[in-house]
Amino acid sequence: MNLDGARILVFGASGGLGGPIVEQLAQAGARLTISGRSLESAEHHTVNADLTLPDSARSVVAEAVEHHGGLDGIVIAAGVVAFGSVAEVDDDTVDELLLLNYLAPLRIMREALTTLDQGGFVLNISAVVADKPMPNMGAYSASKAAASALLKSVRTEARKSKIRIVDVRPPHTETGLATRPIAGQAPKLPQGLTPEAVASRIVAAITDDETDVGADQFS
Repeated sequence: MNLDGARILVFGASGGLGGPIVEQLAQAGARLTISGRSLESAEHHTVNADLTLPDSARSVVAEAVEHHGGLDGIVIAAGVVAFGSVAEVDDDTVDELLLLNYLAPLRIMREALTTLDQGGFVLNISAVVADKPMPNMGAYSASKAAASALLKSVRTEARKSKIRIVDVRPPHTETGLATRPIAGQAPKLPQGLTPEAVASRIVAAITDDETDVGADQFS
């Protein structure tokens, strides 16, 4: 895909990875709508939203379409993390993990399949734990694995509408998310990749028309 002039909506644009993705898409010439809980931008069309609310995905997509006259792509960079054994993680934490890491992407893709122009894409950023779950990260790993499974299924469903579904599962990235868990405390983790490097690989996946980018495809 040629990003010059492409109309792209980025969810989670204020995050440690979403920010660099926005910067690199803009540098490539994309016309952006960015979404987060409390964003302000003089450069890009901004729609603030709380993805825990059922109608947020619909309203954000609708505003982006109205602003740009259509959409060519959606990037989902929103998500949360929690740590702790299964015995330690309570139901409220599991509910929030599933709501933001699985149900929110599902709602966004539901809107995308009826809204995006042919040849468009939806890219969801999962994590290496979708393939390689870690101890004391079971609930988080499961929420990311659920999203990854969802994308594989939707990829087949989207063929008729010629919309590309992209599942990206980067290795540990130094976004600062691990220091802001909704529950628990992060274990000692190896040095991760820089957000800028991961963002560059994600943008390359968009331009190269990829559909599946596992952790081993990052460097």
